[in-house]
Amino acid sequence: MDLALIALAGSLIAASPDSTLRGPRIAEPRIPVVAMPQDPMFEYSAAYYQRVTIHRWGSYAMLPLFVAQLYVGNQLYSSGAGGEDGNKDLHVVLGAGIGVLFASNTVLGAWNLWEGRKDPDDRKRKVAHAILMMAADAGFVATALLGDGVEDTGAGRSTHRAVAIGSMVVATTGWLLMTDLFKRP
Repeated sequence: MDLALIALAGSLIAASPDSTLRGPRIAEPRIPVVAMPQDPMFEYSAAYYQRVTIHRWGSYAMLPLFVAQLYVGNQLYSSGAGGEDGNKDLHVVLGAGIGVLFASNTVLGAWNLWEGRKDPDDRKRKVAHAILMMAADAGFVATALLGDGVEDTGAGRSTHRAVAIGSMVVATTGWLLMTDLFKRP
């Protein structure tokens, strides 16, 4: 105990370079900082980060696919039932691309959501994103089902178009939710 007091006293009193003018200087005591025990941080697996990377790269393809699909779909919608066969084929291919993208991102996203279910960090935002994207999934399935035979009636084409655009809006909202724009500091 006496040695601790001597060490403390020695650390408190330090000679100033110009001690002849001002006398001895008293330094701040140096108290060691002890880390308080905290909840252990949630650890994700390496596979989680691989899935996040694939999921993120897939999401980068989403908006260009939407723009292309809107452009081709609008050309078909404007030309009526007698649209060009090439545009119809491209519209189907783009729709299939959106379907594959959303199927893979849904599987990867749901898997990561499940793995991170106990991580409280940003939980509400992640769950809201998942709900919006699954709603968009359902909308895209409905769009595909409504696409069969849309040349027959104008009302069927309008419904197909409205559900597709609505699904794209919901998906874009879910995508924006995960950007830094909505991230808590």
